[in-house]
Amino acid sequence: MEDRIRLYELVTQNGRSASPYVWRIRYSLAHKGLPYESVPLGFTDIAKEFGGRFKTVPVIEHGATMMAESWDIAEYLDSTFPERPPLFGSAGERATLRLLENWIGIEILRPLFRLYALDIHNSARPEDRAYFRSSREGWLKGMTLEAFTADRTARLPQFREGLLPLRTHLARFAFLGGSTPNYADYMVLGLFQWVATVSTLPLLARDDDVLRSWLDRGFDLYDGIGRDSKMQPLFE
Repeated sequence: MEDRIRLYELVTQNGRSASPYVWRIRYSLAHKGLPYESVPLGFTDIAKEFGGRFKTVPVIEHGATMMAESWDIAEYLDSTFPERPPLFGSAGERATLRLLENWIGIEILRPLFRLYALDIHNSARPEDRAYFRSSREGWLKGMTLEAFTADRTARLPQFREGLLPLRTHLARFAFLGGSTPNYADYMVLGLFQWVATVSTLPLLARDDDVLRSWLDRGFDLYDGIGRDSKMQPLFE
């Protein structure tokens, strides 16, 4: 019998998984049909849980293996369970998805943090908020989260325009992976799951039909893994 996988994930005050990187692995485990045990952690639990070995989640534990970093975990799942549906179809696909990962980090994640940094703080467990504020305001060289996000409504149109490459692709294909989802879908779905966990400002316009249709398909995957009553609205 296969050793059961444990997935350590970041949760908010309401218990919903909060990390876009954890969501990548949640989808990846479902894609491969692998059961797992969830271990919820708050921001301040991570260092204590791992004794400083890992600073971020996701972390998986599988037998004697314990590892972090969502990309490395996805590769591990493919190499360890080759008989199950692959996340990466080929070496070339894996290389191309690295490009997507870089684009997400620069063009999507950074602007999203500018929109939702204060919401992340407010949705965190009360015992985690002081740590989150001090650490992130340190990154911001002393700017408060309130000041950092003050103009977020004005920034929305530019962010939405920046999603045009996704819309263009998804106007032709059911998923980023083509006719069926792959790790590309899970990387981007993870971003929207993160926003749906913390947001008090809908990210997308109500008439964004292409992204709405894809998100509906993505949230419905694997018996509705992406849907629950704690989600915040993504559309105006």
